[in-house]
Amino acid sequence: MARNAVILAGGQSKWGVREAHIVDLFQEAAKACLDDVPNLKPKDIDGLIVATSYAGRCSFQVNTAPVIAERCGLKPTSICTRCDTLCAGGSTAIILAKGLVESGCADIVMAAGGEKLYTPQKWEVFYSELASVDHDWDGVHGMGLPPPFFALTAQEHMMHYGTKKEDLAAVSVANYNYGATNPVAQMQKALTLEEAMGAPVVVPPLTLYDCCPITDGAAACIITTEEIARKFTDRPLVYIRGTAQVCLNSVSANFPGAHLADWKHTRIAAEKAYARAKISASDVKVAQTHDCFSISEVIEVEELGFCKKGEGGEFCRSKQIEIGGKVAVNTDGGLLSVGHPFGATGIRQGTEIMRQLQGRARHQVKDADIGLTHNLSGANAEHTILVYGREPVK
Repeated sequence: MARNAVILAGGQSKWGVREAHIVDLFQEAAKACLDDVPNLKPKDIDGLIVATSYAGRCSFQVNTAPVIAERCGLKPTSICTRCDTLCAGGSTAIILAKGLVESGCADIVMAAGGEKLYTPQKWEVFYSELASVDHDWDGVHGMGLPPPFFALTAQEHMMHYGTKKEDLAAVSVANYNYGATNPVAQMQKALTLEEAMGAPVVVPPLTLYDCCPITDGAAACIITTEEIARKFTDRPLVYIRGTAQVCLNSVSANFPGAHLADWKHTRIAAEKAYARAKISASDVKVAQTHDCFSISEVIEVEELGFCKKGEGGEFCRSKQIEIGGKVAVNTDGGLLSVGHPFGATGIRQGTEIMRQLQGRARHQVKDADIGLTHNLSGANAEHTILVYGREPVK
């Protein structure tokens, strides 16, 4: 009998500027995750996969998985390890956990991700970000700093497709307004279009609210099989139907698209994930996209197949990304509002989709039965997609 992976529980620490060590943040997230399904105890968990990229640089903590396991009261007997794919780390951890439980190599795996990025000297954070790209190429030219890179991307999209600043602002407004009621979000603030348009410019055309904040935080979820999950909960099960992770380049000079706003790797990842999940883009009711910048969401709704190429700006401005539109996007606030502690984001996204498909989300999408998460990573080099559903693949 096939072992179908499900996401059983999820939770996160408070995200923002935290005076806490990274291990403390993981401990908060693990507790929130276990509180989500009270019948599940630490002794039941036989695997831990930790996603973090900057624990060593910003927190002076390496060998993170064993340290976090002990702090959280876990004694893994099947797997205890760390993965590092920067912004896609959380989604990578879920994919690895899925493979472990479906293969029978583990039964109940906690996937946990997090970062402690704020340091006493803020320049350290930006300097450390240069370590995320090829040192000899993008690193020495500053392309490891996200705002300039995504500002260039926005300029390309405007040049090729006529996208306007109002289109970018519409994304920020929608996501901030979702996040305003999220108790663990970093930016708990409602936003008007006028505020978004009038905010200080970071790198033209991106303003303050077009950019996700730097964030301390962690998230955790439980991946297991449907048979085991039914022992712990009577909620509807949420299956991981299909996944894909595509990396076509690392150095920005080798970007695979026709231009910076042509995200070929997203299209390939979407095609593979949809095929494995046996769905099409039109089946997706709710999506968590990687809105590290507002322009990212504009392009992602195109490349994920929710609208035609070049029409992402109008799609967002006409509220098709909001509940009641074609597909509800980033219903918990996304990266722009909730924040982005790299390794935690994919897990936070997966937890929101789980809640949507179980009918218990804060901003609930009616009749949500198929959901999607998407991460990009590095200098827009790697794209990771997971498709979740109320039913397994048949």
